[in-house]
Amino acid sequence: MGLTEMTFFERFEADILSGKKTITIRDEAEKNFTQNSTVQVSTYETNRWFCQLLIKDVQPINIDQLSEFHATQENMTLDELKAVIEEIYPNVKSLYVISYELVG
Repeated sequence: MGLTEMTFFERFEADILSGKKTITIRDEAEKNFTQNSTVQVSTYETNRWFCQLLIKDVQPINIDQLSEFHATQENMTLDELKAVIEEIYPNVKSLYVISYELVG
């Protein structure tokens, strides 16, 4: 069975709730989400629940394959996106793009 919960840094909450952020990029430890499943979403810092997301797809990606398209879906510039990923997952090259939509 796939994962049923996901956390995000609080700084991303408004973008998720407004629909501006429609993907997340995670490492191997967080790739096991099931397509068309609903997950409960909380803040990473305080574990405060703030929404439900419908998982649309999970696709492997190499950090070098990240594009402006991914950055737009993250509501960032490509440089910002690469910097955030490097900060969260230093020296990790194989990642997963998890696309989702807000439930409700």
